[in-house]
Amino acid sequence: MTDGHEGGASGGWDPAHHALRDLVMAATVRIHRTGVGYAPEESGEFLGSGFFVAPSWVLTCAHVIDGGEEGEVTVVYQPGPFEEPCAVPGKVAATLPERVDHPVPGNWPAPDLALVRLREPVDHECVYVSERPMPHYAAGRVFYAGWTSYQGRPEILDGYLTVHGTIGGWSSGVQMRVGDNDLPPGVSGGPVIDPVRGEVVGVLKSRAANGSGGTSIGFERLRTLPTAPGERRHDLYRHGLRHHDPYQQDLYQAVCHAHDRYHRDRQQPTDSGRPTWTDLQADLGARPGRTLTPDERAELLGRLADLPPPDSTRGLLDILHSLPNFRLPNLSPAPRGWRDGLGALYENVRNDGALRLVTEYAMRVMTAERPVTPFVLDAEQALWEWIKQAATRLDSEYRSELARRRAQHLGDRSRERTGRDRGEHRAAGPAGEQGREHPRGTARDRSVLLEVERLAWNRDHCDWSVAVVRADGEATRLDDGTGAPLADLAARVAQPLAEAFRRCDEPGRPVPLLAALPHLLLDLPVDEWRLRPGADPLGVERPVVVRCKDRDQLPGEDDWYGGDHSDAGFPDGGPPDAGFPDGGPPDAGFPDGGFPDSAFPDPGFADVDEEEAVRRDRWRRVHAVRERAENRARAEILDCDDAVRRPVSDVAALRALAPGTVPVLCRQGDARYPDDATALGRIVRAGYGVVLWRRWSRQTDSVCGEFHRGTRMTVYQVDGAWELPESVHRLRKQVREGLTEAFWAKGIALLYDDPHQPLPGAGDLLRAP
Repeated sequence: MTDGHEGGASGGWDPAHHALRDLVMAATVRIHRTGVGYAPEESGEFLGSGFFVAPSWVLTCAHVIDGGEEGEVTVVYQPGPFEEPCAVPGKVAATLPERVDHPVPGNWPAPDLALVRLREPVDHECVYVSERPMPHYAAGRVFYAGWTSYQGRPEILDGYLTVHGTIGGWSSGVQMRVGDNDLPPGVSGGPVIDPVRGEVVGVLKSRAANGSGGTSIGFERLRTLPTAPGERRHDLYRHGLRHHDPYQQDLYQAVCHAHDRYHRDRQQPTDSGRPTWTDLQADLGARPGRTLTPDERAELLGRLADLPPPDSTRGLLDILHSLPNFRLPNLSPAPRGWRDGLGALYENVRNDGALRLVTEYAMRVMTAERPVTPFVLDAEQALWEWIKQAATRLDSEYRSELARRRAQHLGDRSRERTGRDRGEHRAAGPAGEQGREHPRGTARDRSVLLEVERLAWNRDHCDWSVAVVRADGEATRLDDGTGAPLADLAARVAQPLAEAFRRCDEPGRPVPLLAALPHLLLDLPVDEWRLRPGADPLGVERPVVVRCKDRDQLPGEDDWYGGDHSDAGFPDGGPPDAGFPDGGPPDAGFPDGGFPDSAFPDPGFADVDEEEAVRRDRWRRVHAVRERAENRARAEILDCDDAVRRPVSDVAALRALAPGTVPVLCRQGDARYPDDATALGRIVRAGYGVVLWRRWSRQTDSVCGEFHRGTRMTVYQVDGAWELPESVHRLRKQVREGLTEAFWAKGIALLYDDPHQPLPGAGDLLRAP
């Protein structure tokens, strides 16, 4: 089990084991049937236990969720001992085996595993799952947790079990036998933990019909999950969420990569100060692979998870077989992901060669054949930094050899990109020159404009108007109002907006909504408003983007907004929800791929001042279609650095960013600095017409890594910024539909402010006749 130990914990109970117990129980969930009137504190419709194995993913037993209605279940979890339980809907994504005909009660066939995908994004703790290939052992003790019904109420319980060996021998259904403790009904699906290493090794599968104990199935059995026939795993990383059916992807790789990135990112600073799984593993004295510290392992696995997975199991096995002085045992199921390959090294190497073997494995993963994108290059560079740091403990000759191989790999990558770019240029012909603009004629011919003007003498009230705007700028005014409370604005504009949409929408092509807002209200959650009770949020129904209305009042380069502007006029410190929960959109984007025709500007700036010329030039650059990957627009996170909140720079520093930059705010609303309320205004003043941000949920322990990664990939994937309104629309839809891989985009917003299409009325609020 663990080097230097015969088995599990020796019986002592120290602070590290207290921390382990807290983390396990925070991640252990109970699973219920869906049903009207269900209350989290009741045991009704209780099916069994499970645990969070990655953000928004629950692992349990197949026989537990078999009682759900058409794959729909409710997942209930309790973040801490003094916090209220939370219920969230879930959808069964996969089961092993896929189908069981007439199962014998209490004897579900192995592996008896199921993955449940949450339908809504929530913050929660995740367990750490062992990457060892066969974490079974014949002696020692394991720790477990699960839920049961006690006196009509759900109760979580935990304890120790003694390992009594295995059932199944070399078969794919091998199970670990555990005993010496009672396992009441309901705990099936709960986690089984190695208390010495501080990692989950399996799932409670069954309890003994007579006597104590039961059986556990190893996490590694998930490697047998099927993939879509003919699917190349690299393609998911080349195209991301844009072009593939998320339910046909490799779920095993998706869950494992999300798991490893989560634990890597959890080592970044947070406000909560709660211990992490990596922290407690260090306290327990675990030494993964006989050579790595828990923190080194978490960082390595996280960097491997930033790379596309192996294109095939065969390719991974070829890498493992090629390692010097290493003999890969015959494992069933075979290693399938990068983390599995690392785990295969741990228990099959001599102590004196462990670090060199791990380093060599990481090097061969880094240089493996894969599609080249900026994200791949960044991930390979990050992995190389880890390799360099780890190799400082090895001899100088080997370090020099690694450096030479790295240089050769970079040369190969450069030649590959050059050849590809030349091929693309030839295919594109004369029109394929670098920086060409998106062709005209595919844009929408109408949009709906909502204008809001905040009252200077009453910060909590505003005037508003709704209009239909044609592509040539001509506006038809429909309705307006004065002195509306900001908290009631959504209700005031619902009917006029519905009328405007009715006039403009076509089947399958909802008209976009442009919200022209003053710079201190740019984060008003218009995309979360609903036209009527029970309707989808506006951001679900159609593309919703923001424009800046008061450019004449933007903060200047030397302006500093003294005093507390963090509330932007709202008593609670942020824009009013007005009771509108987070939403996400249907797939009703632009079939023609276009947005406003005016997004494609004239190159001449003779009649505009210098500041406006900079604004138009930035707009042109981020909208240009780039043939070369390195010339694409790039997202730049401005307010968050390795999960540490930092102030947004002043206007002069923002202007100095690269011309193709799309600014991104990770923590909009997390006001910690005096001028945070004007951050979006300063960005607009610096000449940016395209800005992405997410509304900070004020969760003190949220992990930022997935948002950073997702926005960078979203910006990279578009052919030009003209695609971003549709991309953001699609992301909102995917969040709404429960696509786990899109949950990073919860609360996403987009400023899309065309300098070539001035707002009607030259800044005057439209008035209905």
